[in-house]
Amino acid sequence: MIKMHVRKDDQVFVLTGKDTGKTGKVLDVDKDNSRVLVEGVNIVTKHKKPRGRNQQGGIIKQEAFISASNVMLVCSKCKRPSKTGRKIMENGEKVRICKGCGEIIDTIRQART
Repeated sequence: MIKMHVRKDDQVFVLTGKDTGKTGKVLDVDKDNSRVLVEGVNIVTKHKKPRGRNQQGGIIKQEAFISASNVMLVCSKCKRPSKTGRKIMENGEKVRICKGCGEIIDTIRQART
């Protein structure tokens, strides 16, 4: 599993690709492939076949995953895209920090092994 600089529900800025300059909320994170699903970014067209009696088919537009390296976290304090860092506080708590303004973004949840 790869450590990611963004998480679900983070606000991110798209750096490259067809949606350069857009911002959106992270809907899902795929840590194994290092990809993120961002709201309103990388819209693709899917042709869906109806399955069953109640489901309707047709052409559906939906978001697709993009590489996590193509997005940058938007700091909630300084409202700008910025790099993130990790820091261990005096009480042993791990936090994410904004490298631009130095403010604490949030705490890092411990993964269970």
